[in-house]
Amino acid sequence: MAGRAHIVGGGLAGLSAAVHLVRAGRDVSLYEGAGHCGGRCRSYFEAALDRRIDNGNHLLLSGNRAAQEYLDVIGRPDGLPGGQPGGLVGPDRAAYPFLDLATGERWTVKMGAGRIPWWIFSAARRVPGSTPWDYLKALKLAGAGAGDTVAGCLDGANPVFAKFWEPLAVGVLNTSAEEGSAALLWPVIRETFGRGEAACRPLIARVGLSETFIDPALAFLTERGAAISLNTRLRELGMENSRITALEFNTGSITLAEDDTVVLAVPPAPAAGLVPELAVPTESRAIVNGHFLLQRDAPDMSFLGLVGGTAQWLFVRGDVASVTVSAADALAEKPVDEIADILWEDVARALELGSAPLPAHRIVKEKRATFAQTPEQVKRRPGVRTRWGNLFLAGDWTDTGLPATIEGTILSGRTAYETVMISSP
Repeated sequence: MAGRAHIVGGGLAGLSAAVHLVRAGRDVSLYEGAGHCGGRCRSYFEAALDRRIDNGNHLLLSGNRAAQEYLDVIGRPDGLPGGQPGGLVGPDRAAYPFLDLATGERWTVKMGAGRIPWWIFSAARRVPGSTPWDYLKALKLAGAGAGDTVAGCLDGANPVFAKFWEPLAVGVLNTSAEEGSAALLWPVIRETFGRGEAACRPLIARVGLSETFIDPALAFLTERGAAISLNTRLRELGMENSRITALEFNTGSITLAEDDTVVLAVPPAPAAGLVPELAVPTESRAIVNGHFLLQRDAPDMSFLGLVGGTAQWLFVRGDVASVTVSAADALAEKPVDEIADILWEDVARALELGSAPLPAHRIVKEKRATFAQTPEQVKRRPGVRTRWGNLFLAGDWTDTGLPATIEGTILSGRTAYETVMISSP
């Protein structure tokens, strides 16, 4: 019988690895340094709003196959306490509404069915002022080299770039289009927009990230006998003869059996501190999220793309409006009160609230939200295997071939699971 799999890190990457391993019949122990699992993908009660909110806003696409498989395995919740439905929600067609905050102009990009993008020949489905050729230029991303940037591949002067490709690229890569890796953006375009309308419908968590991705996974693991330890931080890896032999936690030491395996699913800096000579991305980019309590429920709106202001995406759930600013290093340095004023101006304009005063709010700064997805940093992403035969890596910063998104994170855990199973059947 195969040995126990020790998963260090209870974020989405570690949970993904654990879920797939348990499903395959492996004994699993999961260790999380914090008092909760989920990492950046979690929900919590915010006293300032008297509401439960997500730590950060995340937009998924219907073509995110790893995420969809993960949700199928852990079970998509049909109902939550209070009778609220769980899971993901979004429009029944691939439609991306946008607002130019500077001009007030609104438009919706509407994808068509089929792999051939006939929809680009309809002016009503395109960005105003754009031509079909402007969209076909995105095919340049397919031939992007390892050193190419998004802005270097696409024409920044045409309307599609500023009003569609740039906000999409910044949201996906959390890196400016001027320095973001074109080669890393292309797989997202290919696997979603390249597969037709059914693969590129935008989705958000109906109730919360924890209710959708975390709580069902923990229930799945617990019901199948996995051992879950919180507030258990790994301090050192015991190493001998090219194998991990012990895990030294703040709570004590665990000696590994000969056929035990370890999946290290922690951020890049802690991983580099634990694993000698491990090359990891060394630069990061910030994300700033603002959550505002509205005086009334907003119009039925899952999300809205914003250009011409500070925020890039607006999400509305009930009476809470949340905005996201990616590649937000400069904004994150500002005082919270100043950030709140800046972002509320965008929200009020987008929801046509006039001069409504700043309401109860919460600003969340994530100064190291993801690694900087530049060509130089992408080259530093390690693979799942290490030179220790029973030590494997997982995380959005590993070489998944995808950006550091929920999809890439879940895929990294699945890849770790597959590699563990091959290495120790």
